[in-house]
Amino acid sequence: MSVSNQSFVRTTILAPEPAPRGERGALAWVRKNLLATPRDVVMTVLALAVLAWVLPHMINWLFIQAVWSGPDRTFCATTVQGGIQPDGWSGACWAFVNAKFDQFVYGRYPLAERWRPTIVGILFIALMTPMLIPRAPRKGLNAILLFIALPILSFWLLCGGFGLEPVETSLWGGLMVTLVLSFVGIAVSLPFGVILALGRRSNMPIIRTVCIAFIEIIRGIPLIAVLFMASVMLPLFLPTGWNVDKLLRALIGVAIFTSAYMAEVIRGGLQAIPKGQFEGADSLGLSYWQKMRLVILPQAIKLVIPSIVNTFIGTFKDTSLVSIIGMFDLLGIVRLNFSDAYWASAVTPLTGLIFAGFTFWLFCFGMSRYSSFVERHLDTGHKR
Repeated sequence: MSVSNQSFVRTTILAPEPAPRGERGALAWVRKNLLATPRDVVMTVLALAVLAWVLPHMINWLFIQAVWSGPDRTFCATTVQGGIQPDGWSGACWAFVNAKFDQFVYGRYPLAERWRPTIVGILFIALMTPMLIPRAPRKGLNAILLFIALPILSFWLLCGGFGLEPVETSLWGGLMVTLVLSFVGIAVSLPFGVILALGRRSNMPIIRTVCIAFIEIIRGIPLIAVLFMASVMLPLFLPTGWNVDKLLRALIGVAIFTSAYMAEVIRGGLQAIPKGQFEGADSLGLSYWQKMRLVILPQAIKLVIPSIVNTFIGTFKDTSLVSIIGMFDLLGIVRLNFSDAYWASAVTPLTGLIFAGFTFWLFCFGMSRYSSFVERHLDTGHKR
């Protein structure tokens, strides 16, 4: 076969079949993904039928018949759109969320001092935004401000002292506690996870044994048990008169637990690196830490970005377990307000849980979408 014939055959085989005229864009996507086979057609029709039955009821309960304002539960229990509900109860009670929103965000933090966590939140957004933009300049300075300067400033603002009114951590709660726990757990777990993963692959028997023991013991214990031991059992081993703040114990417990899981994620990425990358780095005369920092770890972390973000999402959701030690994160403070007699109604608990669930989903979905963006941004290995 001549070269021209071979090229024609190769082009004919590899060239994608063009979409029929009039079936491009959204219509072509629907035909390919939803109507490609008879089974797909049946499943699509069934899914549309279910949505057509469920969505109107959901929209009606969540928005149309919902009560958006009111001073107490009586509005959620009997009224809808200014009239009397025939069956005795209305749609979603968003008036409850509206009345308790500040408490859902700040917990029992003193009302006159809530400007302090607000400033911390604004600074966090201002520093995190350029950190997440790949082309933003001065990443090193940004990282120092975000992971070193901001925690120190936040500790001073939130806890008080040095001219500010002290606020005990027992008064913290709501979304503020959720974000503090998840940020510290995520920020600490990644570097510690890398160190543990490298230690587990070390040629030094003592370091390898210590890292393996730490990882396997922590991974074999539920987070509830870790938090319980940090809150209840740790004070039993401290000298008389010593006390460790409850929030600090929770932070340490979450950070330790997440680091053990992160170590296995990073180890999986290290094992996926071809042996030739290690040999190539050695041939350049790089030291161990230069080899890991410049050659191996960037590739390993790139390979396991989905698993890293999955661990971050799990950590964010697991912060709700701090209720076992008497702290109230977002979910805990929402559930605590169910006992408020002014808002006790049939729809109040469900409305509060929907609000908490949507808030958790919003943060987790954001992390997931950013993970996909980073993967696409770094996916240059197979581009031509």
